[in-house]
Order: sequence, then C-alpha cells, then structure tokens
Amino acid sequence: MKYKDYYAALGVARTATEAEIKRAYRRLAQKYHPDVSKEAGAEERFKEIAEAYQTLKDKQKRAAYDQLGSRPAGEEFRPPPDWQQQYGEEGASFSFEDIDLGDLFAHLRGARGRHAAAGEDYEVAVPITVEQAYTGTEIELDLSMPERDAQGRVTRVPHSFKARIPKGASDGQRLRVPGKGGKGRNGGRDGDLYLNITLKPHPLYRVDGHDLYMDLPLAPWEAVLGAAVEVPTLAGEVRLKVPAGTYAGQRFRLPGRGLPTPRAGQGDLYAIAQIAVPRAPSEAEKSAYQQLATASSFDPRAHFAEPTQEPPHAR
Repeated sequence: MKYKDYYAALGVARTATEAEIKRAYRRLAQKYHPDVSKEAGAEERFKEIAEAYQTLKDKQKRAAYDQLGSRPAGEEFRPPPDWQQQYGEEGASFSFEDIDLGDLFAHLRGARGRHAAAGEDYEVAVPITVEQAYTGTEIELDLSMPERDAQGRVTRVPHSFKARIPKGASDGQRLRVPGKGGKGRNGGRDGDLYLNITLKPHPLYRVDGHDLYMDLPLAPWEAVLGAAVEVPTLAGEVRLKVPAGTYAGQRFRLPGRGLPTPRAGQGDLYAIAQIAVPRAPSEAEKSAYQQLATASSFDPRAHFAEPTQEPPHAR
C-alpha cells in the first residue's frame, strides 16, 4: 500500500485545527473544482483534496491516519501489526498489498460509520453581471460533484438545479443553498451548497461594496461653462447639472443610484469628471482653440513657479 500525505494535500500542518483544515479545503476546493478551474489536472487534484478532507475532518479516521506515522508520499508501507485490531471492525480483514489508502479509510468509515452522518458541503464560484446584482436573478447550475458510492469510492455525480440570487448580492458574498451539497449517509441530512458570488467587470461602472463609480467625460467647454448632461444609471438615465469651472477628477454624487443593500435602501453612484478632447479636430475647431489660446491668460501650471517656503531653522 502506498502512503498518501493528506496534510500536504491540504497544505496544512499535522497539528492543524479542525477549523484550519476546513478553511484549507474550502479554499482549494473552490480553486480546483473542475466546473470552474481551467488548470491542468484540476479534476485529479480535486479528488485528492476531497479524499484528504474526508479523512482528516473525522476525528476517528484522523486518529487512525496519524497512527500510520509520517513518511514520503508514494512510499510502500504496511500499517503497524495492532493497527487493524484498534481501528478496524471486528471480523473485517484487509489485504494491504493491493488496497489503496483512500479505499482503506473509506472502508473504515463504512465499518464504523453506521451512525447518521451529514453530507459534504460544497462551494462553487458564481459570476453575475452588475445588472443581475441590481435586479436579482435566477441561475441554472449544472454541476458535477464528488460523492461516495456504497463501496466508499469517490465518483462524480451530475446535479442540475436552479438557484435564486437576491438583488443586492455583492462581490465576494457567500450564499447558502440548503440541501444541495453531498448526500447524507445512514439517514443524515444532505450537505449544503455555497455560492461564492463574483461580479463581472462592467464597461461603465466600478463596484465598491454597494456603491458604483463611473467616469463622466466632459467637453472642455462643458467643464468651463457648465452644462446639463445625461448620466446612465442602472435604473435609466438621469440629468446631472455640471457647474461652471468643473475640474478633472471632481466627484458628483447621485444618491440612491447604486446597488441595493440587503435590508433596505441603495448605495450611491459617483460620477468622476474627466475632460475629453477631440482626437481628430477639424480645421475650424483648431482655429477656435487657437483663438482661445491667444485670448486666455490662464496658466494651468502656474503653481510650478511658486517658491517653496523653507521650514524654519530649529533653535
């Protein structure tokens, strides 16, 4: 039988707590889940992670695994002589020469696990658009999730169902779908599925919590003279009064025009003024700008020439 280093598979120390093992599993399962991962060998890595977690999350199986000691991964070994008597079921025998370590621990669980056991919790990344976060949406999920068969082997079983994403879902939010995880054993409840929400990049808006930020391009004359401009929001266009003398980077707040918050109300939309100039001005435009340059005494770099005040000398 070849040794498998379950602690190394999860990237935790042998002294890791249950909480540390669970966090490591969630992080790696999300990264290598074949339905979302594009990395080579993701499915095999995911199976390795699931097998390690199945053993280390169970106190009895972890104790049995720890009794095997630590050795290089892939090294051939046999458990200590009294190991089977201590951890195996009475009357059960194992042929250690042709059994896989994962199958061994699955068998131990089958022998010792007649008590009800809850199914596994699973996690999946769910990317949605900003518009879907604004209105809420229903998504269809076609997942292939690992489950153990009657012999304790890990197999992939397809699951298809719908899930409701409430309006106001935010980037990084974790939504629980009860009973859509792994199947419970011996009458135990089914596990849960957790949806990790990510917001797709938007061509206009940048998201910060429930607030939205967007660039507001203004022509030079709009910034100098002031103007009323149409600003697109998720609820439709609104008219914004831009005051005369607006400068690049000036921020205008449109209250309640951001994303909904979970309980009540909405975030805000911030329009950031950007001065836009024509990239291919006509001859008439060039002439008009030349006349402005001649007539204007405005120097945008006047502060460059301001003397720097020396700090007073310490006495």
